[in-house]
Amino acid sequence: MQERIKKLISGGENQKVEFKEATFQFPRDTYETICAFLNTDGGIILLGVDDDGNIQGVTENCVDEIKDCFSSDINNPTIISPVIYMDMENISIEGKQILYINVPASSCVHRYKNKIYKRSFKSDIDITNNHDEVSKLYLNKDSNYTENKIYPYLETGNLRQDLIDRVKKLAKLNNPRNDWQELSTEQFLKRNSLYQTNFETGQKGVTLACILLFGTDEQIASVAPAFKFDLIKQVDDVERYDDRLTLRTNLLDCFDAAMKFISNHLPDPFYKEGNQRISLRDNIFRELIANMIVHKEYVGAEPTRLIIQRNEIIAENSSKPYIRGFITPENVTNHPKNPNIIKIFRGIGYVEEMGSGISNMYKYCREYSHKDPVLEDNNIFKFSLKHNFFPVVIHGTLERPSLFDLVDINKTSDQVSDQASDQVSDQVFLEKTILEFCVDAKSLTELLKRTGYSNRTHFRNRILKPLLEKGLIELTDKKSPNSPKQKYVTVIKGKDLND
Repeated sequence: MQERIKKLISGGENQKVEFKEATFQFPRDTYETICAFLNTDGGIILLGVDDDGNIQGVTENCVDEIKDCFSSDINNPTIISPVIYMDMENISIEGKQILYINVPASSCVHRYKNKIYKRSFKSDIDITNNHDEVSKLYLNKDSNYTENKIYPYLETGNLRQDLIDRVKKLAKLNNPRNDWQELSTEQFLKRNSLYQTNFETGQKGVTLACILLFGTDEQIASVAPAFKFDLIKQVDDVERYDDRLTLRTNLLDCFDAAMKFISNHLPDPFYKEGNQRISLRDNIFRELIANMIVHKEYVGAEPTRLIIQRNEIIAENSSKPYIRGFITPENVTNHPKNPNIIKIFRGIGYVEEMGSGISNMYKYCREYSHKDPVLEDNNIFKFSLKHNFFPVVIHGTLERPSLFDLVDINKTSDQVSDQASDQVSDQVFLEKTILEFCVDAKSLTELLKRTGYSNRTHFRNRILKPLLEKGLIELTDKKSPNSPKQKYVTVIKGKDLND
């Protein structure tokens, strides 16, 4: 983060970067910039840097007071309306404290003290009395953010109150200062732009985002008939699947059910960060699932999918890309596809800021599978993570008994992880998997399915031939090596492949 901040400072102020001096207190004109960023393309505000890019810093004793002031103001509808959930982060640069605010582009038109601002290069322009500019702003929001579509004939009383109450309670647990529990249902929905007024047509009502979050299954099917979230485990049965879960319900229950499916089918190795044990699996897939939900284009016909395969985890999601191409921690942008859905998920702690979330995903994937994830955003968002999880230790037991003591199930999971990563190469792991599998004779087709290979010639020459030459497996029909009924069987059980 420090290097990113230094790079932003060296680039100077522009359409999406603003510097503010804030030695002792929060500068009030910052809210004009926040309003302008929300209404335009989003941006980053750095407090403690002057207009020329000199780092002045924020007085350390004043940091907490400034953060408290900001947290209170940003949730006050008399200051920014509609309110938006936002964090302030303090970062030390050259021994000085800088306060960092990442402002997302919003799907709503925001006002600061009843004035509308837009960003124009380095300036925040008051367009309140410019009817043409205000109309363009509303039209741009409506065309780019389908979550704002209004459904005037659905009464708020027909929404699922239990889901609204759950969100209010989770938000309070996530942030004790959150005041959603103190609001009526109507106030809560309006505060979070889930009940809106179209100022061009006069229409009022709940939005698509509101129904996806708090609607019944029947309401959701009516407004988003193509919405479907498929979760598939396809490890042993590659023709169909080992397990499958199809979700067509509200986004909160979708998230919970998807995380349960993942915890049932993916390992969670022991991992400590500092003195604290954390779940690599949950950190990676909470970020992935939450972002697939909050960034999905819900008017698209493509379903959301996550497929657990033997050597790869794949996810796909319909998207409306802001920047097309591969996503990395270096080029990630904070441009939400559904800002009001994100506001709810961020409020309850289910999703982080886009930049930090992607950085953590990369970091934890490297620890989890020793591979970098691949993320690509186009009309279809795609995620891929290579792995070597099957067979592995899952919840302290083997998926199936090991004949070759690949791991000792009596050891602690951190020892197992160290042993697997430090002592067993990918090739040896694959050979042991084949030898375990071929205790009962198996055909080439069965072996290809088990290992995830698709190239028969490569598999025969590079994998099976060395095992045959070592005398570890043999043909069941030695007289007819190319017989279509040929099978392979293990002949030396328990032999250490490293000998």
